[in-house]
Amino acid sequence: MENRINIPPERFRIEPYGILERQWFLLTSGDFHSGHFNAMTISWGSLGKIWNKPFVQVVVRPSRYTYQFMEQYSSFTVCAFPLQYREALSLLGTQSGRTSNKIAESGLTPIPSKIVAAPAYAEAELILECHKVYWQDMDSGHFINFEINSSYPEKDYHRIYFGEIVNIEGTHPYHSESD
Repeated sequence: MENRINIPPERFRIEPYGILERQWFLLTSGDFHSGHFNAMTISWGSLGKIWNKPFVQVVVRPSRYTYQFMEQYSSFTVCAFPLQYREALSLLGTQSGRTSNKIAESGLTPIPSKIVAAPAYAEAELILECHKVYWQDMDSGHFINFEINSSYPEKDYHRIYFGEIVNIEGTHPYHSESD
C-alpha cells in the first residue's frame, strides 16, 4: 500500500475493538531476510501505553506454530489490511505454517520492516513494528470470571506478549494532524 506514512505514536488513532472485531490483525514473527518467519491472524489483543511506552499486547497458544517464532525472535509485527484481504487473513488464521506455505497461498507480499527483523506486508494499511518487552503465561487460577475457562476446553492457555511499538506506518484514518 503505497500511501502509508510514518505516524508518531502521539498522532496514532485507532478503534481497537473495531479493528480486532471487523478486520483482524496479522501477527508475524521471525526474520524477513533469512526467510524464517510465520504469521497468524489474531482477533484478541490490546493496544495502549504501559511503562511509558506505546504497546501492543498479543496472545498466542503454545500449540500454534507462530509460538516458536515468538519465543525465538525478539520482534514481531502486527498489520491491518483493507477488508478485501479478509479471505487471505482467514486462510492465515486457519492453516498451519508447519504443513504448508500459507503465506504464499494467501497472496500477501512480505516486505522488510523499517526497524525490526519481522516482516510487514505490502498490502497492509497499518503496520505496527514491535520489540518484545514482557511475556507471561495465562494462569486460569486468576480468572475472576470463570466463564473465561470455556475458551480453553483443552486447557491450552495463551502466552501473553507485550511489544513496545517502535514504528508505526499507516494510511488515513490511522493518523491525525492535531493532538
